[in-house]
Amino acid sequence: MLNDAKEDYFHFLQIERGLSDNTLISYKRDLDDYMHYVEKVSGKSEWNSVARNDIIGYLYMLKDNGKSTATISRHVSSIRSFHQFLIREQLVMQDASLHIETPKKERSLPDVLSLEEVESLLAVHDQSLLGIRNKAMLELLYATGLRVSEMITLKVSDLHLSMGFVQCFGKGSKERIVPIGDVAIKAVEHYLQHARDQILKQKKETILFVNQHGRPLSRQGFWKILKKVTKDAGIEKTITPHTLRHSFATHLLENGADLRVVQELLGHVDISTTQIYTHVSKARLKDMYKAFHPRA
Repeated sequence: MLNDAKEDYFHFLQIERGLSDNTLISYKRDLDDYMHYVEKVSGKSEWNSVARNDIIGYLYMLKDNGKSTATISRHVSSIRSFHQFLIREQLVMQDASLHIETPKKERSLPDVLSLEEVESLLAVHDQSLLGIRNKAMLELLYATGLRVSEMITLKVSDLHLSMGFVQCFGKGSKERIVPIGDVAIKAVEHYLQHARDQILKQKKETILFVNQHGRPLSRQGFWKILKKVTKDAGIEKTITPHTLRHSFATHLLENGADLRVVQELLGHVDISTTQIYTHVSKARLKDMYKAFHPRA
C-alpha cells in the first residue's frame, strides 16, 4: 500500500508536472528514506495511519544523523508535496504534513577576497582581444558590485561613462543607477576602443560583452573565464562569479560606507539581506586581529 501510492506519485511528477530526471531522483531518494522510516520505525503499513508525530520523528532522526538544515528543509518539502498528492487523490483523510515547519536555513558568510587578492586578480596582463575584454569585465564587477546576470545583459547604451555611472536592470527588471570608478571606466573604454569591434568582426550586437564568436557572453562562459584568471593570478581560494560582488560590499563597509548606501548599490529590496556583509566585516577584523596582534 505504501509503495503503490509512491509509484503513483512519481508517475504524476513525471507525466503531469514534467520534472527533470535529476529532480525526480532527488524526490525519490528522500521519499525512499521517509517510507523506510514509516515502515520500520513507526510500524505503519498504510499512509492513512501516518500522523504528524511520525514526520516529526523522522525529521529529528535526520538531525541526529548530522544532516544539514538545508537537507532537512529539502526533505520537508518532499514530504509536504507527497502528502498533498495523497490528499488530492483521496488516498488519505488528513494531511499529516500540515503545520510542519521548515527549519530556518543557516546563513553562511559569503567568501570574500582580500584587497591583495583583488589586486592580483585585476592585474591582468593579457593584451589579447579577449584578455582586454576580461580585464574590463572584472574591473566593472568589482567597481559596481553588479550581479553577473546583470553584467552580461548590459547593453552599450547602458553605459554613461562620461558621467561615471552604469544603468542596469536587476531582479524583477528593477532599474538602478550604479556609479563606476575611474579605473573601471578606463578598462571598459579600452575594451570598446581596442577590442569589441575586432571581436564582433562587423556583426551587429547591442550587448556590451561578447564571446569570441561575437555573441552575448553567457554565465557559463564568464565562469570559465573567471576560473582561468583566478588560476593565472595564483589565487588558491575558490572564487565564484558572485565573489567579486561580495568583496565589493564588504570592502565598502570596512572603509566606512553606510549600510543603506551599500543596500542601494547592490539593489537589495530588504536591508536584512545587506546586513550579512556587516558580519563578514566583523569576522574578517577578528581574523586580522588574531593574525597580527602579538597577544591574540
